[in-house]
Amino acid sequence: MGESTVKKIKWGIMGTGWIAEKFAEDLAHVGNGEGLAAGSRTKESAAKFAEKFGLPRAYGSYEELVNDPDIDAIYVATPHPYHRDNVLTALNAGKAVLCEKPFTVNSAELEQLISSAKQQNLFLMEAMWTRFLPPIVQVRKWLEEGRIGEVKLVKAEFGFRSDWNPQGRLLNPQLGGGALLDAGIYPVSFASMIFGTEPEKVWSSADIGETGVDEKFSILLDYGKGRTATLNGAVRLDLTNDAYIHGTEGTIHIPSFLNATEAVLRVTGQEEEKFTDGRLSTGYSFEAEEVGRCLLEGLTESPAITLDESLGILKLLDAIRAQWGLKYPFE
Repeated sequence: MGESTVKKIKWGIMGTGWIAEKFAEDLAHVGNGEGLAAGSRTKESAAKFAEKFGLPRAYGSYEELVNDPDIDAIYVATPHPYHRDNVLTALNAGKAVLCEKPFTVNSAELEQLISSAKQQNLFLMEAMWTRFLPPIVQVRKWLEEGRIGEVKLVKAEFGFRSDWNPQGRLLNPQLGGGALLDAGIYPVSFASMIFGTEPEKVWSSADIGETGVDEKFSILLDYGKGRTATLNGAVRLDLTNDAYIHGTEGTIHIPSFLNATEAVLRVTGQEEEKFTDGRLSTGYSFEAEEVGRCLLEGLTESPAITLDESLGILKLLDAIRAQWGLKYPFE
């Protein structure tokens, strides 16, 4: 079957911020999908976004967007306190949904979304784009092949120094701000990919700033049998943002793991092996391809990041925030 005869999933983009722009740009590199419409809270914002990225339709409300009968899937790119309501709006209109990370601010909200999707037999997935990057796919292959033996230690961190803006989404508790949900979701999800979502013991500490949210955190997860993960995140501190997987026979190093373009395998007594990704897109195209593949195959979730895993990750984040006594005003 030629590429021209392959059905393409038609995307509607909900939200017009920075992450929505990156996704829209990358749709040009998606073989099984294409952008159709943008939706915003104002027609002006949606029209400007649609014109910039060559989308033929623009809607001045999310309700209008999800009710376009030609749209197959909605990408939710709004701030995370609004994810639950925005995803429900899309699901109730019968649309498949790819929701930006973190899925929701807590596990109770995600349980609602999963229940709704399953009741309506609709596709739903967290947009953990890192999971689908070619270097990370290669890392999973190396692990499945047992190239570094039994994995004993995972180290991952993601941190950056943002400007001081108490009203912005990173530091404002009303917007679900803080390092854990914004930056921390990456290292926590990375550890989950390797060890699962249910550590036997959890230790953590956080630097709670003057706005009342975590500006930096450190986490130690114990999965039993000598398997541990050390994770760090920050929104007011630059970190290296690398990940390491240490096994009994070697180590895997992923520089800048959340947007990885390479992965390095070092097995004891063997020559170093490097996987390099020459992709043309930023990398959001791969998660969009996965959604398209699943929809075209009739799946309602992706085996690469299941709804159960996303829920387990959020339950872990809930438990970590509980250790800090951090609860958002709207919870």
